[in-house]
Amino acid sequence: MKFIDEATIQVLAGKGGDGSASFRREKYIPKGGPDGGDGGRGGSIWARADRNVNTLIDYRYARIHRAKNGEPGRGSDCNGKSAEDIELRVPVGTLIKEKETGATLADLTHHDERVLIAQGGKGGLGNLHFKSSTNRTPRQFTRGEEGEEKELQLELKVLADIGLLGYPNAGKSTFIRSVSAARPKVADYPFTTLHPNLGVVRVDENKSFVIADIPGLIEGAAEGAGLGHQFLRHLTRTRLILHLIDCAPLDESINLVEQAEALITELKKYDEELFQKPRWILLNKIDLLDNDAQQAIQHIIKEHFQDMPIFSISALTGDGTKAVTYAVMNYLDTLTPREEEHLTTPRR
Repeated sequence: MKFIDEATIQVLAGKGGDGSASFRREKYIPKGGPDGGDGGRGGSIWARADRNVNTLIDYRYARIHRAKNGEPGRGSDCNGKSAEDIELRVPVGTLIKEKETGATLADLTHHDERVLIAQGGKGGLGNLHFKSSTNRTPRQFTRGEEGEEKELQLELKVLADIGLLGYPNAGKSTFIRSVSAARPKVADYPFTTLHPNLGVVRVDENKSFVIADIPGLIEGAAEGAGLGHQFLRHLTRTRLILHLIDCAPLDESINLVEQAEALITELKKYDEELFQKPRWILLNKIDLLDNDAQQAIQHIIKEHFQDMPIFSISALTGDGTKAVTYAVMNYLDTLTPREEEHLTTPRR
């Protein structure tokens, strides 16, 4: 199934039913008085987070969601029937915004979290409400209110503990295949990853975490270059970013430090909060280097990124990957419950 993480929909809540202006007309009951009932409430539209829904693909094809109107009131003090509400099920991690204003209506980060996105109109009042000692035969009634109409932008930000960051062909997909059961596409050309992939990394029987792989970034991503800028939002909920660096690029003239700094700059341009997230560096493809070359690269990277933990791995052979997963698990275990409130996989 194609991964869809954006959709625009229109929601139209139901109109309230009109009140009734009616009078009793029964034999032997002269001047029976008003008995007009109230109109029913129009249907409202709700959004509910559902962990069994993975993408927003349904809302690419069903763009208009309309609730029914409430029934009008009737005589004999009969109120109109209220319309049923509509519930839209969306993936956990969906952000709902008004398209025109950009205002955020909801950020659904927990399973079964429910929010009202379009209020149905109230039903009108029947003439029974306007009866008084000076107005014995009221003919007044009120119309039902219109329901809310909105155009909404749905954005899915996947909920993952760890996010992978790197240039195309840095080995992110190979890494997630190595440490989890996820099977993203792997090939020897750039941009083989076209949409985010999630994998569950199980450290032992009772401990696991979720890792997210997004398409590779290139310089200028914050301005729209390449593909990865479309998916940077998926890193905003992660607790830790693993920055993969290709230690053996095909172009030997590439300066690894400058390349890494350029990618970090793209993060800062896109979102300052994302830039401030903890980052670890993984020096990947060490299986293609001899010991002297490995040590030289490690020394250069450590000299420039002294405040970041640095690991040397080979995602292809699995060398060093287990140490990374255990270190990540230990780090996640140190987070406070407040920091863990968005995690999707329970850790015991």
